[in-house]
Amino acid sequence: MPVITIARQYGAGASTVARLVAAELGAELIDKELIAEVARRAEVAPSLVAAEDERPVSMLARVVDSFGPLAAGAGLIWEPPYPDPAYDPHRTLVELTRRVILEVARSGNAVIVGRGASVVLRDRRDTTHVFLYADEGIRVETVKARETVSESVARRRMREMDANRAAYLRQVYGVNWRDPLLYTIMLNTGALGYARTAELILAAARRGGPLAATERHVPALEPTA
Repeated sequence: MPVITIARQYGAGASTVARLVAAELGAELIDKELIAEVARRAEVAPSLVAAEDERPVSMLARVVDSFGPLAAGAGLIWEPPYPDPAYDPHRTLVELTRRVILEVARSGNAVIVGRGASVVLRDRRDTTHVFLYADEGIRVETVKARETVSESVARRRMREMDANRAAYLRQVYGVNWRDPLLYTIMLNTGALGYARTAELILAAARRGGPLAATERHVPALEPTA
């Protein structure tokens, strides 16, 4: 069964598209659910994990202060034990997030939104990696309607969220968030609409993920004089 990762610009409708794709496949949708699972394993409140979700900066002091012992099932061992000053809770949450993504992918038939899943799973042949984008004006209107905010607030929120996501991928995995080589397909939801976008993702996933090098069509070169 296919595994699909969806990276996205803020306001491009990824949550809606992901729900459509997951419903059609009968797949597990992993979005905010990932925050809850990471929080459970780290033994902290989900709100604390959400506050740092897809952000490159280190944890605030209040997160460090609230951090309990790691769940035994996480398999993370730190020497010397918390609360040693060298202990890095941000690193811990990043690693827990990566492990949850790998576990979900092993079970198959899942749609995973964000959190660097396209990088974590880039070596899996059965995974389709998607990037969703849209014109800024369309995204502004989407954010305004969804969050009941002014245009200026919507624009600021979009830019902050996109900058955070780009920096997170760069700092954690050393990749450019918009590098097309990270994705199987990049789709403009503003031009296509959510339903058509979902259809194209499903078509790519049912094709079997990325094409092998021997399957790719390479245009013949025109003969030169």
